[in-house]
Amino acid sequence: MDTASTKTEKKSWLARAFNTAVLEKSRMAWVDYLRGIAIILVVYRHTFIGIERSNIAVPSILQDANLMFYSFRMPLFFILSGVFVNASIGRKSFGKLVYSKFELLLYPYFIWATLQITLQLLLSKYTNAERTPHDYLAIFYQPQALDQFWYLPALFNCTIVYLILKVKLHVPAWAQVIIGIGLNVLGPQLKEISMIADWMNFYIYFALGDLCSSLFFREGSQRFFKNPYTLLAVTPVFVATELWYLHRLHGTGVLLFEYLAIAIIGCFCMIVLAFRLQSWNILRWLRVIGFHSLFIYVIHVLVTSFTRMILTKFLGIHHPVILLVCGIFFGVTVPIIFYNLLVKDKVLWFLFTPKRPVKKTPAPPSPTLVISSDNA
Repeated sequence: MDTASTKTEKKSWLARAFNTAVLEKSRMAWVDYLRGIAIILVVYRHTFIGIERSNIAVPSILQDANLMFYSFRMPLFFILSGVFVNASIGRKSFGKLVYSKFELLLYPYFIWATLQITLQLLLSKYTNAERTPHDYLAIFYQPQALDQFWYLPALFNCTIVYLILKVKLHVPAWAQVIIGIGLNVLGPQLKEISMIADWMNFYIYFALGDLCSSLFFREGSQRFFKNPYTLLAVTPVFVATELWYLHRLHGTGVLLFEYLAIAIIGCFCMIVLAFRLQSWNILRWLRVIGFHSLFIYVIHVLVTSFTRMILTKFLGIHHPVILLVCGIFFGVTVPIIFYNLLVKDKVLWFLFTPKRPVKKTPAPPSPTLVISSDNA
């Protein structure tokens, strides 16, 4: 086999493993850029927490970065989901929409939460997760106790409540924002049952996404978001609010509505950055990561834990920066490869969907009308 053929096969394997074909599809690039940024920050946090729990000293700058990223990364996901809720309503009936959300969010939650708890119990002497069989019950009422998984039922519950109010009761988006403010105040009082509290805490961001959704698709608004001077103007505001957020955290603490303002500013800055990246058409790998954000979210804690275990227990590496960089790299790339090579239309399809995917077959060529001289 010649060198050219080997290179072609290698490129073909990489293209399949990372599903780089998504870069050629007609998608809104800024959305995938935004998801890519947000999911990397999620992986950063859980990799960082794993290092801390291993009693490894971590530089304060990494601790501060973790706190700053936490201020806006999850609100960003809820805002994005709210932006596209109208499009979902337009495509499906209420019943089909609810079921599709179950398939997308709750089904993988139950499968992967059960799988992760089981592996953490079996490998308890190698991991720093404190698991007991009681954690299986926590799946149904306290997802906050299950590492990253709380987000999936929170988004599902948030979406269903929002849809009931919007579709069945015809509550407008501006009124949903007011409801979201009330839920944001009430949510922390119910933290002992995070299955309820979590969606209440983030409902406001989902409602804001819906309220502002039309802005993201107007030509004038898009010009504003893509303008480099917009990014130049919001960046110092973003930095200032994040530094103030850190100051408050290390002092008297952040009040509820202060956090709300900080989160919105952070989300706005990330949205502007995503539009600029789309205009520059750079860092395209962020789009690939963003497209696979759900699969990364579900799998990454297992991967980062395994990576840390190999590095610390078998290779004797305890440097926090090396552990963090390796954890983020493998925590992002391994889930993408795993999904595309083993799950998507493959043998492990059941890990993400209750229905076996139907393989797409090429459509037969359409018949061609032949015009002869006889029927001319």
